[in-house]
Amino acid sequence: MSDRWNDSMIGMDKAPDRVGLTWLVSAAIVTVLLWQFPFGNYILYPFSILATWFHEMGHGLMAMLLGGNFKRLLIFPNSSGVAFHSDVRVLGPLGRALVSAAGPMGPPLAGAALILASRSRASARTALLLLGGTLVLSALIWVRSLFGLVAIPLMGLAILAIALRGSRWLQVFSIQFLGVQACISTYHQLDYLFTRQALIGGRFMLSDSGQIAQSLLLPYWFWGGLMAIASFFLLYQSLRLAYRT
Repeated sequence: MSDRWNDSMIGMDKAPDRVGLTWLVSAAIVTVLLWQFPFGNYILYPFSILATWFHEMGHGLMAMLLGGNFKRLLIFPNSSGVAFHSDVRVLGPLGRALVSAAGPMGPPLAGAALILASRSRASARTALLLLGGTLVLSALIWVRSLFGLVAIPLMGLAILAIALRGSRWLQVFSIQFLGVQACISTYHQLDYLFTRQALIGGRFMLSDSGQIAQSLLLPYWFWGGLMAIASFFLLYQSLRLAYRT
């Protein structure tokens, strides 16, 4: 009888994990479906802006790590963005390719980290505080477009409010939901990964895949496909580890 009682309690402990994972997967599926309709882009607009911020911060921070100077970040109302930085000083063509790849891989890497942070309430709250604080700080240091100077701090303050005032459930679910949205944002603009050039800020520029191909061997579509696969792998592995019992 004691064993049956223990088994029952274990089952109750596991149930919330299964329910939480079901909600996250369902949210991801609904997100993909909403992308297919014009009104869906309005509903998901804040998450598109956040994904753009992850993307451009990825470029800028990687450039800094490789000896460059992260000058400024522009985010536009159509959810596009661009990061301006000086050329990297180390690793030559490989360094330039890493800076280019850090953009598309920024959202899934950040998303995976957020999902993993949800394994405990303390780490989830800490991750929300770090994310919200970094959003506000980045607006002070790098963001230089009028739209970005309004949108980025507002999102940061909203996330900080959840970290400081939200319930335990809301904090954990929020960090997981933001993580999943960041990971799957790669597939919202999947065509961008398989495009050599893109219209950004009113002018045509080499896409990130195009810049990687320019710096290294193999065509742009190979690198686009590799980053798409890596994004899915990061989402799958982070969810698997977060819900591992």
